[in-house]
Amino acid sequence: MVSIKMFDVAPYEIDAIENWAAEHQVKVDYEREPLTLDNIESVKGYDGLSLSHNGPFDHEIYRILESYGIKQIAQRSAGFDMYDLEAAKAHHLIITTVPSYSPSSIAEYAVTGALYFVRQFPLIKQRMTKHNFVWDAPLISRPVKDLTVAIIGVGRIGSISAQLFSNFGCKVVGYDIEPKPELDDVVEFKATLEEAIAEADIVSLHVPGNKDTYHMFDEATFKQLKEGVIFVNCARGMVVETQGLLDALNSGKVSGAVIDTYENEAQYFRRDFSNQTVEDDTLLELIEREDVLASPHIAFFTHEAVKNLAEGGLNSTMEVLETGDAQSRVN
Repeated sequence: MVSIKMFDVAPYEIDAIENWAAEHQVKVDYEREPLTLDNIESVKGYDGLSLSHNGPFDHEIYRILESYGIKQIAQRSAGFDMYDLEAAKAHHLIITTVPSYSPSSIAEYAVTGALYFVRQFPLIKQRMTKHNFVWDAPLISRPVKDLTVAIIGVGRIGSISAQLFSNFGCKVVGYDIEPKPELDDVVEFKATLEEAIAEADIVSLHVPGNKDTYHMFDEATFKQLKEGVIFVNCARGMVVETQGLLDALNSGKVSGAVIDTYENEAQYFRRDFSNQTVEDDTLLELIEREDVLASPHIAFFTHEAVKNLAEGGLNSTMEVLETGDAQSRVN
């Protein structure tokens, strides 16, 4: 019987994993902890490997996995920036991802977060807490239908975000490195990032994290935005230079920011620090600011996504074991 070892398994994944294992007659063992040099010996004897790794990945692991006869690593996410793809390839390891597990979930979160600031919910909550029930100018918002939204990265998630904003009556402009003529009736595409963001009231990011998008939004980019823009990042943390964002918030260039991902999130996100000290002052500032809606990389987190991620990682593992390759291979 084929055997697969899974790491980084959360309790909410277990039903999907066990149902898949029973249906496919495959032995699947799992543990909560990530794969490290300290526990890598537990992989010995298994045919396949699935991870949901977050943060740095020790290069020595590639060499050891090769020595165990492991042919692949099935990452249970769309992102793969934690891996050195060339190092993995040098050790004959195929890296796969789950490129699409619930794009609508992430798109819905991005739109919801934007509306949170459009309709002044932080200020309403603050006023209500203080029993201040006055109607005055700071509470007035513009109708959503009158806003221009820039979608940066019009792929699986970005295209759904664009459609949702369009359904509200928004003007939607977009920027993507690949033409998307099938979306011309929804999105007005711009040739450059600068053109796309120039007149936007809301900017929503949906690009992958890689060397080309690293700090795509830095101090210089933020300065090109309109005054008072709402900024949404449900993509990858590395796409945004956090200090540049904070400066834009402090200057009023950005009036509200939805930050589901953070460039230094690996040490903290998915872990309980209720009784521990968070030593990242920048993360603490993001959490504490009323003009920031911060969340722990959770925009995807729906029942549909959890099931599709667990099954996607296992399906990719089997595909490599049975064919020697996989459609979702990234190296």
